[in-house]
Amino acid sequence: MGISGYFHNSQALIPLVKGIPPIRSRRGRPRRKPGKLHADKGYDYRHLRQWLSGRGIRHRIARKGIESSQRLRRHRWTIERTMAWLAGWRRLHRRYERKADHFLAFTSIACTLICYRRLTK
Repeated sequence: MGISGYFHNSQALIPLVKGIPPIRSRRGRPRRKPGKLHADKGYDYRHLRQWLSGRGIRHRIARKGIESSQRLRRHRWTIERTMAWLAGWRRLHRRYERKADHFLAFTSIACTLICYRRLTK
Protein backbone atom coordinates (compact mmCIF):
# COMPACT_ATOMS: atom_id res chain seq x y z
CA MET A 1 0.00 0.00 0.00
CA GLY A 2 1.11 3.55 -0.65
CA ILE A 3 1.38 6.52 1.65
CA SER A 4 -2.33 7.21 1.49
CA GLY A 5 -3.24 3.53 1.67
CA TYR A 6 -5.15 3.62 -1.63
CA PHE A 7 -2.52 3.49 -4.35
CA HIS A 8 1.15 2.75 -4.98
CA ASN A 9 3.68 5.45 -4.05
CA SER A 10 4.91 5.70 -7.64
CA GLN A 11 1.50 7.05 -8.66
CA ALA A 12 1.98 9.99 -6.31
CA LEU A 13 5.39 11.04 -7.69
CA ILE A 14 4.14 13.32 -10.48
CA PRO A 15 1.57 15.19 -8.31
CA LEU A 16 4.21 15.50 -5.58
CA VAL A 17 6.78 17.06 -7.93
CA LYS A 18 4.14 19.31 -9.51
CA GLY A 19 3.07 20.45 -6.03
CA ILE A 20 6.50 21.76 -5.04
CA PRO A 21 6.07 25.49 -4.33
CA PRO A 22 8.46 28.04 -5.88
CA ILE A 23 11.76 28.32 -4.02
CA ARG A 24 12.82 31.94 -3.67
CA SER A 25 16.44 32.87 -4.07
CA ARG A 26 18.40 36.09 -3.82
CA ARG A 27 18.69 36.44 -7.55
CA GLY A 28 16.62 35.43 -10.53
CA ARG A 29 13.29 33.73 -10.86
CA PRO A 30 12.06 31.34 -8.19
CA ARG A 31 12.93 27.68 -8.90
CA ARG A 32 9.88 25.58 -9.75
CA LYS A 33 11.53 22.17 -9.81
CA PRO A 34 14.22 20.19 -8.02
CA GLY A 35 17.58 19.77 -9.71
CA LYS A 36 17.83 16.05 -8.96
CA LEU A 37 15.58 13.31 -7.64
CA HIS A 38 16.70 10.14 -5.83
CA ALA A 39 14.30 7.20 -5.62
CA ASP A 40 14.33 3.49 -4.88
CA LYS A 41 13.20 0.60 -7.08
CA GLY A 42 9.55 1.27 -6.32
CA TYR A 43 9.73 4.23 -8.71
CA ASP A 44 11.46 2.35 -11.56
CA TYR A 45 8.98 2.98 -14.35
CA ARG A 46 9.81 4.20 -17.85
CA HIS A 47 7.01 6.78 -17.88
CA LEU A 48 8.29 8.35 -14.64
CA ARG A 49 11.86 8.52 -15.97
CA GLN A 50 10.63 10.10 -19.20
CA TRP A 51 8.43 12.60 -17.37
CA LEU A 52 11.29 13.68 -15.10
CA SER A 53 13.70 13.98 -18.02
CA GLY A 54 11.13 16.00 -19.98
CA ARG A 55 10.92 18.48 -17.11
CA GLY A 56 14.71 18.77 -16.94
CA ILE A 57 14.99 16.96 -13.61
CA ARG A 58 17.99 14.66 -13.30
CA HIS A 59 16.98 11.39 -11.68
CA ARG A 60 18.78 8.61 -9.87
CA ILE A 61 16.34 5.72 -9.66
CA ALA A 62 17.61 2.21 -8.86
CA ARG A 63 16.63 -0.23 -11.60
CA LYS A 64 14.79 -3.44 -10.72
CA GLY A 65 16.88 -6.56 -11.13
CA ILE A 66 19.99 -4.59 -12.16
CA GLU A 67 21.11 -2.27 -9.39
CA SER A 68 21.21 -2.39 -5.65
CA SER A 69 19.55 0.34 -3.61
CA GLN A 70 22.72 0.56 -1.49
CA ARG A 71 24.02 3.66 -3.27
CA LEU A 72 20.78 5.48 -2.51
CA ARG A 73 20.92 4.59 1.18
CA ARG A 74 22.66 7.80 2.28
CA HIS A 75 19.98 9.93 0.57
CA ARG A 76 17.09 7.76 1.73
CA TRP A 77 18.32 7.78 5.32
CA THR A 78 17.41 11.47 5.65
CA ILE A 79 13.83 10.76 4.58
CA GLU A 80 13.51 7.54 6.60
CA ARG A 81 14.81 9.31 9.73
CA THR A 82 12.38 12.20 9.26
CA MET A 83 9.44 9.84 8.78
CA ALA A 84 10.48 7.96 11.94
CA TRP A 85 10.49 11.23 13.89
CA LEU A 86 6.98 12.03 12.66
CA ALA A 87 5.79 8.49 13.39
CA GLY A 88 6.52 9.18 17.06
CA TRP A 89 3.53 11.50 17.16
CA ARG A 90 0.45 9.36 17.73
CA ARG A 91 -1.97 11.62 15.91
CA LEU A 92 0.23 11.51 12.82
CA HIS A 93 1.10 7.82 12.94
CA ARG A 94 -2.49 6.97 12.18
CA ARG A 95 -4.40 9.71 10.49
CA TYR A 96 -7.09 10.48 13.05
CA GLU A 97 -8.05 13.81 11.52
CA ARG A 98 -10.62 13.75 8.76
CA LYS A 99 -9.92 17.24 7.49
CA ALA A 100 -6.66 17.77 5.61
CA ASP A 101 -6.25 21.24 7.17
CA HIS A 102 -6.29 19.77 10.68
CA PHE A 103 -3.82 17.02 9.74
CA LEU A 104 -1.51 19.62 8.16
CA ALA A 105 -1.74 21.77 11.30
CA PHE A 106 -0.75 18.85 13.55
CA THR A 107 2.07 17.96 11.15
CA SER A 108 3.34 21.55 11.31
CA ILE A 109 3.22 21.54 15.11
CA ALA A 110 5.09 18.23 15.23
CA CYS A 111 7.76 19.49 12.81
CA THR A 112 8.18 22.66 14.84
CA LEU A 113 8.63 20.71 18.07
CA ILE A 114 11.03 18.24 16.42
CA CYS A 115 13.18 21.09 15.10
CA TYR A 116 13.10 22.90 18.46
CA ARG A 117 14.21 19.76 20.32
CA ARG A 118 17.00 19.07 17.82
CA LEU A 119 18.27 22.65 18.02
CA THR A 120 18.28 22.77 21.82
CA LYS A 121 20.36 19.60 22.18
